[in-house]
Amino acid sequence: MSTQLPANLSEETVRQLSEERDEPEWLLEARLDALAALEELELPDVIQTPGRRWTNLERLDFEALVDPLNAADATERVAAEGADVLSFVEALSEHEELIRDAFGSVVDPETNYLTALSTALFTTGTFIHVPADVNAEDVKIRAEMNSRSLFSHTLVVTEESSSLTVLERVTSGEEIEGDRYFSNLVEVVAGENSYVQYGSLQNVDENTYSYSLKRGDAGTYATVNWIEGNLGSRLTRSDVETELNGDASETKIVGAFFGHEDQHFDVNARVWHNAEHTTADLVTRGVLDDEARSVYEGVQHVGREAWDTNSYQRENTLMLSDESEADASPKLIINNHDTEASHAATVGQVDKEDLFYMTSRSLPDRLARNMLVEGFFVPVLDEIAVDELRDDLEELIAARLRP
Repeated sequence: MSTQLPANLSEETVRQLSEERDEPEWLLEARLDALAALEELELPDVIQTPGRRWTNLERLDFEALVDPLNAADATERVAAEGADVLSFVEALSEHEELIRDAFGSVVDPETNYLTALSTALFTTGTFIHVPADVNAEDVKIRAEMNSRSLFSHTLVVTEESSSLTVLERVTSGEEIEGDRYFSNLVEVVAGENSYVQYGSLQNVDENTYSYSLKRGDAGTYATVNWIEGNLGSRLTRSDVETELNGDASETKIVGAFFGHEDQHFDVNARVWHNAEHTTADLVTRGVLDDEARSVYEGVQHVGREAWDTNSYQRENTLMLSDESEADASPKLIINNHDTEASHAATVGQVDKEDLFYMTSRSLPDRLARNMLVEGFFVPVLDEIAVDELRDDLEELIAARLRP
């Protein structure tokens, strides 16, 4: 059953948003098409086990959460030499044709109800363009949410033989009474032989419900790597995906989450091997304390024409309390026999023998447990090539561990 359209959302609302930003007609039409599709679209699929639906997106009260005309954010963008890093409004005046060709080409606005809602209502976002043969390091996006709801859309286009490293941080700014909603769509169009590494760290306040969909289209010899860290929000739905559409293209998806109190994480990593000689590596680790819950789905889809495929996946969740809950569903869908692939997932508690060994060496119980948790994250942290993001994530993990 599709979700009802909020009463405070209308064609007039969307037209006002577009007019305030002086957008071209084609973008207004894209917004209106997404708005019209809401009546028929479903919410994103969620994992179900016998007798249980792990994530209940139907309970989200969009009537109360969505306030599109009062959206506010403080976003700082740090560019690299040779690359354009612009707000969407600025980019439309300088790169309209490039944006028109790429917008919605990787993430279909009508993928589900939440993507359509975000496309119709986004008020902030970033456009990044890296010309051919340009090496753009240390691009930064620091986004601060200052309203009840905020919808963001980021579009990345890299030309042939270019490279790009992006570090995105999302936090809460001004305090808002009641619940909040944050949506973040990211599209990456990676040209031939280009390299993109997109790192994101979400740490909004725990009155917030967050949804993000990040998807890359990797061309011939291109690489699209993702680093996804989630610590904030009451409910997090995070989808990170790559389509390997070019021969010899590659992707790595590295994820980390740490939940406490009653936080809920619905984390998903997906890759489509659509071309020959492609490689994928999916690595996720999470920790749950108190009554926190998590569910993970990882999908490796190998197409019929994807000869000489290499695809690997592993996910591990560590539970620190008897009240926390976790489920994992790694999946292999293989339609080509010339494939080397594996997938694995584990859910468990702190090893009692390890804990006993450390406490028998005079370490206090809490310190021993915290050291084991920090050590648990090391395999994921070692995969993060961006020093600043790795350091930030380590600090947030250490801060969450109770003294």
